[in-house]
Amino acid sequence: MDEARFLEALSAHEATLHKICRLYRDTAEDREDLFQEMVYQLWRGWPKFEGRSAPGTWIYRVALSTALVQFRKRRPKVEYRQELPEVAAPGNDDRLPEMLAVLSPAEKAIMVLWLEGLSYAEIAGVMGISESSAGARLSRARQKIRQRFKT
Repeated sequence: MDEARFLEALSAHEATLHKICRLYRDTAEDREDLFQEMVYQLWRGWPKFEGRSAPGTWIYRVALSTALVQFRKRRPKVEYRQELPEVAAPGNDDRLPEMLAVLSPAEKAIMVLWLEGLSYAEIAGVMGISESSAGARLSRARQKIRQRFKT
């Protein structure tokens, strides 16, 4: 196992792991637990990483899978607002977690990848689905957000 290469890849994509933690966990303690679990799963899987995709793609896939599995194990209490929030200014993602909360965990994962600037092909690679399925799922997720927030 090439520990130095693993640590280099992990360091390069640490911000992504923290972003996923913020999207799937509400408290700092839960985020820290999820981050540790993602790093553990990445470490366990590193010897099997064959380099058929970019390390960042593989890290996204493992991290999202870990978050989704952990999300299914623990159902958070969701509180819904009575009034709709105001529309956010362009470039201001303060409402992003709120907007993504209306999506299923899989839809949230696809939307986050798209917001990160990944192409449909890259999203498909991370999610393990076809490129056309990635496009269709992304379209449905965006429509769900538009309907909920009237954007």
